[in-house]
Amino acid sequence: MTLVKHELRQGKTSFWIWTACVGFLLSVCIFLFPEMKGQMEDIGDLFASMGSFAEAFGMDRLNFGTLVGFYAVECGNILGLGGAFFASLCAVGMLSKEEKDRTSEFLLAHPVSRVRIITEKLVAVFLQITAMNLVVYALSVCSIAAIGEEIPWKEISLMHLAYYLLQIELAGICFGVSAFLNKGSAGVGLGIAVTAYFLNLIANVADVANFLKYVTPFGYCEGADIVANGKIDGAMVAVGIFLCLFGIAAAYIKYARKDIR
Repeated sequence: MTLVKHELRQGKTSFWIWTACVGFLLSVCIFLFPEMKGQMEDIGDLFASMGSFAEAFGMDRLNFGTLVGFYAVECGNILGLGGAFFASLCAVGMLSKEEKDRTSEFLLAHPVSRVRIITEKLVAVFLQITAMNLVVYALSVCSIAAIGEEIPWKEISLMHLAYYLLQIELAGICFGVSAFLNKGSAGVGLGIAVTAYFLNLIANVADVANFLKYVTPFGYCEGADIVANGKIDGAMVAVGIFLCLFGIAAAYIKYARKDIR
């Protein structure tokens, strides 16, 4: 697991910056809740009357006067976008950076198969994503306890699990894309994450585009749906797992045969 340790050391600065930013913003939102709690019911009624805008973010189906409703929208957007960006950036450059940084000659000269290289790099990606989510989850729970609110364990855990699965799916897709790249890849990763986010907004606004929820991982991360149903949509998760595995398989097939310059 030498390569795993190397990738973790190389990515630790990025990991801690993203984890600190997402965790800090989540904590700030939670600490603001007691100050805004009395005003949230009126704001919730206002959002509910805003038509398509409220529907795009699921704000028409949530009670902002409760911690769960407030958390699903405010903290959900922070965790969703922040986690998606981190996972995409972490995965999309994992294979392509060897050519970009001209380190492929050194790496491939060692008696290590390409399959093992891919596997260890993939493990490093998933370890970073898992570690970030555990730290952020712990910060969220501690922040809720600190403001004296009762912790809604089921809803909070389901939302964090949904966003963790979202990040794993995006990482798998971006990891597959990484095998086809040989230059800079940050823009590609951010583009994939942003596209997935806006596809979900379109699906929320237009009923005719509802099928897009099965294309984007943000479809099964809707806080309003999770709170109302008490579960994550299994069919959407299944599609997401398939897309993730497809991306990983593409990485193995392409990189194992790739003519690396």
